[in-house]
Amino acid sequence: MRLAGRVLAAVLLVVGASLFALHEFPPPLLRIGSNYAAEIVCSNLYLAGRDPQSVLRTDVQTPGSSFLLRLMRVTVDRRNHLVRAGIGGVIGSGLAVETPGRGCTVIPDGHWRAFLARSGAIERAADARTATQPPAAAVPNPDPLWPDGDQALIDPRLQSIVDEPSLAGPGLRAILVVHHGRIVAERYGHGFGPSTPLLGWSMTKSVVAGLVGVLVGDGRLSLDASAGLGRFPGDPRGAIRIADLLSMTDGLRFDERYGGVSDATRMLFLEPDMAAYAASQPLAHPVGRYWSYSSGTAMILARIVQRAAGPHPRAFVREHLFAPIGIHGATIESDERGTWVGSSYLYATARDWARYAELLRRDGVWNGTRILPAGFVAAMTRPVAASGGQYGAGMVWRFAGAPTTPGVDPDRAFGIPSDAFWMEGFDGQRIAIVPSRALVVLRMGLTPSGMHYQPQRLVAALLEALKTR
Repeated sequence: MRLAGRVLAAVLLVVGASLFALHEFPPPLLRIGSNYAAEIVCSNLYLAGRDPQSVLRTDVQTPGSSFLLRLMRVTVDRRNHLVRAGIGGVIGSGLAVETPGRGCTVIPDGHWRAFLARSGAIERAADARTATQPPAAAVPNPDPLWPDGDQALIDPRLQSIVDEPSLAGPGLRAILVVHHGRIVAERYGHGFGPSTPLLGWSMTKSVVAGLVGVLVGDGRLSLDASAGLGRFPGDPRGAIRIADLLSMTDGLRFDERYGGVSDATRMLFLEPDMAAYAASQPLAHPVGRYWSYSSGTAMILARIVQRAAGPHPRAFVREHLFAPIGIHGATIESDERGTWVGSSYLYATARDWARYAELLRRDGVWNGTRILPAGFVAAMTRPVAASGGQYGAGMVWRFAGAPTTPGVDPDRAFGIPSDAFWMEGFDGQRIAIVPSRALVVLRMGLTPSGMHYQPQRLVAALLEALKTR
């Protein structure tokens, strides 16, 4: 019995020491999972008003998620607007904090008090500067034809299509169909509605590209200008232009894989300064000649956009892009250093996401006012040769999802017109834009790629119905 007791004590000592070490020095994978859980729960709590434990179960611990995520627990500090996450609630040190008007921010170094102090100082300075400036010029009124106040002009035939479960797909959160500038069909998943902000994930990249267009039209940026990545004389990264970032042909090394420790997950969940991390990557391929999808590239571009927008970048976006097309509640979140997470973190309602897509469908013109420069949307959608034609030169996709047959464009396989292009995001965020048919189809949800849902089936069914409308 004495021997058994000593063995048990030794085992308990080892287990205790291991748990202490994991708590004090969690490995990168545990920290990534914990910060991911904290961020998703925080944003959905404070931006969308959802129950944090429900978000943990549905959005973080999704079917097929990693074993580590299924062990995550979260706690909410409502006084300080903090969400902490970790395995069993203690291992991993995940931390996200909400600040007014900015949504939630992952704090990978744990210094949330310093972050709040910096944020408060920035906000007070911005308020003081704004108080000394004349009122902002009035922005154009939203197009009165859409969404016609809150009244959608529902077409029963089209509504029956979006109500069909096999076409709507699993994990549905929103479907919105806009034809000739009017909402003609609309559907929401349980617990979601027209006023629920939805995370667009990489659809955010397409909005950042639009902001580049606004700044080009305002004379603050040039597509041929250097991205400013050269760090020393002769640094080959100095040849990277803003246009190369937009087309994802900058040539910087970046591992976009998810599910483990990669450049993408390290940047999003371990780095206080995401843009600096992305900009520090070496050149792996000749500039302009190799295409590689990279959230790091989008972060570098977001930093360029933010700096070019001037001392009040959020006000610039609001006055020059969002408000003119009727978007009033969208939130783009920032990293710990204040840079917009332009790769991933824009929350907006389904109707607001569709408004932006409709702006692209209208070639950047809204209610007679040009928001994006003439020709900019055409440049955005021009296929990047190095991508095999699947990606546009302005952070949009030429067709949705990977081809089921190598070399076969899945859009064409479903008969979708050749001028169609897409905004796409992680876990099933998709907006199809078909200019020749005056059509925008939004379909958002929690639909991992493993579910093999193809949004082309929905779009094709709607196109067929519209032939006789």
